[in-house]
Amino acid sequence: MLRATKNFDLIHCDLWTSPIISVSGFKYYLAVIDDCSHFLWTFPLKLKSDTFVVLSNFFAYVLTQFGCTIKSVQCDNGCEFDNSMSRTFFAAKGVSLRMSCPYTSQQNGKAEHMLRTVNNVARTLLFQASMPPIYWADALATTTLLINCLPTKTLNMSTPFFALHGTLPSYHDLRVFGYTCYPNPRATTPHKLAPRSSLCSLLGYSPDKGYRCLDLAMNCIIISRHVVFDETTFPFSLRRPSPPTHELDFLTDDYSPVSLPPVGPSRSILPLPMVPTLGTPAVRSPPPGFSTPQRLDTSQAPPVQAPMAPTVQPTSSALASPFVSTTQAPMAASQAAQAPMERPRLLRRPWQRPRLYRRPWLRPLYSPLRRSTSTNLRLFMSTPGGLPARHHEPLLDLPAGPA
Repeated sequence: MLRATKNFDLIHCDLWTSPIISVSGFKYYLAVIDDCSHFLWTFPLKLKSDTFVVLSNFFAYVLTQFGCTIKSVQCDNGCEFDNSMSRTFFAAKGVSLRMSCPYTSQQNGKAEHMLRTVNNVARTLLFQASMPPIYWADALATTTLLINCLPTKTLNMSTPFFALHGTLPSYHDLRVFGYTCYPNPRATTPHKLAPRSSLCSLLGYSPDKGYRCLDLAMNCIIISRHVVFDETTFPFSLRRPSPPTHELDFLTDDYSPVSLPPVGPSRSILPLPMVPTLGTPAVRSPPPGFSTPQRLDTSQAPPVQAPMAPTVQPTSSALASPFVSTTQAPMAASQAAQAPMERPRLLRRPWQRPRLYRRPWLRPLYSPLRRSTSTNLRLFMSTPGGLPARHHEPLLDLPAGPA
């Protein structure tokens, strides 16, 4: 596929889901890449449904700042892009929506490659600064800035910033992510004897040409322009001298979440009993303290005769009746032994259950479960408590129910 010749003729979009929620509450981030200039925009999101709002705002941003209209959008077939609101918006703007086939990420290859590059750089920044993974959103903003300022072979060793804005990027204000820094909060000190600064860690850059510094003691972010940097130490490395090496694996391509043990008191899990298969008798082990009896050899033992059924002597009343036989009791015992076990009765079906009526005047005039022997059933609708006027009728002659 040929590359676009003008800016914003084609943009590539993709959404990445993080298994770890950031300290700011973000779980996703949307990556937007211009096909012509290779400029990258990243937008952290708390909900996947915010994708449409961010895209609509991005269309307005491009139209206002650059005077261009986006002509085509290349994305996957995720529900965050393929929905009624997005399709209506793209149709109203005259935008061509190009979606990849299901489970075919190769058709959205530029966005997929950019996600891998962004995650690799963000993982490197966090690992170097010994910062926990909950600060991945702050590392994402610094990664986006670095990628747009670095030369690329696709643009003949030019930068995406120059291809979009037409000016060279400035590297004067760049600092190492996570370095020790001391901002100057002189304007907010309570008195003149208060400390002039505090130990902080650099989290990134603010849009108003300032630095975002994380105060480790107060656990707050200070935005200041006047900052002194100590480019020899990382504050988090002093607190976490040996962080786990696998805590940043969620930023890799081959990451698979590991099931962690439940939080709370440990409980012993008993093994499930073995269920015997059909046709195989269940073998049970004897309880402790009992020995297993030895099996006797019955090949030479004499045969055992079955006991004879006892004879029942008829009583005088039975002999007097011509309908009672002397073999009635043994036959009943044998039939009871051979009769199969009675199956439990099923519950009544919904249409067989008795209906409960909350109001007496809504009851049926005749119920098949309650038969009447009279030929005519007279129903007086007037009750002692009284009914509404529209329900007062003197008498109703109804046909008799089935006998």
